[in-house]
Amino acid sequence: MRLLSEDLVLFKDKSGRVGLIADHCAHRSASLVYGRVEERGIACAYHGWLYDREGNILETPPERNDSIMRNVKTTAYPVQLFMGMYWAYLGPLPAPVIPHLDVWVRRDGTRSIAVYPPMDCNWLQAQENSVDPAHLQVLHQDPSFRKTRPINTTRGFTDDVETFEFSMVEYGIMKKRTYVNGFSDEHPILFPNVLRVQAGTEIRVPIDDTKTVIFEAFFHQSDDGSLHDDPDELPVERPGPYKIPESGIHPYTRMILDTIPAQDQAMWETQGQIVDRTGEHLSFSDRGIALFRKLVFENIAAVERGEEPFAVYRDPDHPMLDTKLQEAIDHRAPTGVNTPTYTIGQGAEP
Repeated sequence: MRLLSEDLVLFKDKSGRVGLIADHCAHRSASLVYGRVEERGIACAYHGWLYDREGNILETPPERNDSIMRNVKTTAYPVQLFMGMYWAYLGPLPAPVIPHLDVWVRRDGTRSIAVYPPMDCNWLQAQENSVDPAHLQVLHQDPSFRKTRPINTTRGFTDDVETFEFSMVEYGIMKKRTYVNGFSDEHPILFPNVLRVQAGTEIRVPIDDTKTVIFEAFFHQSDDGSLHDDPDELPVERPGPYKIPESGIHPYTRMILDTIPAQDQAMWETQGQIVDRTGEHLSFSDRGIALFRKLVFENIAAVERGEEPFAVYRDPDHPMLDTKLQEAIDHRAPTGVNTPTYTIGQGAEP
């Protein structure tokens, strides 16, 4: 697999331990994708060098040089199974804990996952969309998603919204949209790369500078309040593709715009694989974009100074973080409010 521009191998040894290590063997760079899984780790298929999940070399069968095992180690990262997915940490040790978001840890329901088609653009373009509430009433105005047609397709349903605002919370940015009839909804951005929308979280994973994959985890509250523990494997949906040819890059591909996620992906990819932000003209509706970018730059500077970045949790027993999930589940848009309707795999980007 590829993650943060690194080629890695995810494996489970015959003792049931999971490891994530560099793809290339430290001997002569053969890929460990083709290695043999053994009791203590994974052995390179070329000459049998055996690695454990911490990247230690346990055996070098053809060699007569124990100093290799004492002094050579391959790149390895902590990895754990959580919510039906393997989560890796590619930063300096010790690894922080996965935040206890209500949508991820509440037990009064079940969960499922959607894995969206790979995107040929930088992850930040997708994440900035999370603090761009103005696009919802224009981009997603298609009558197949809404109850009525807009009077003016240039403005879409823009005039249904009275205000939108942003505020800092413990784990990121909360955005609030208030409609002219008084209805309001809130959606938090979990810094730096997650959006909670209704009962789902879209996790924007950078594969490298120009490719991103979104994993969405959905919470399905029990009707009777019964408690559940997540199994190792959750139901997975893989919608798409969203363009033809699927491997094409704009403008040498045709974007498919028949679902809400596909419409979003088309806007992100057609900005360019890494958008040239020097050509932008930000205005009133881009206040959330400006706030999010400020937060990104502040935390880059903090890390460069050796400080802990924002929204990192170290205490494994920290309290559950309230993202206002229950309000999102209970708070349905009343008649007359034109918000898109969707199901799993057709997630909105409110």
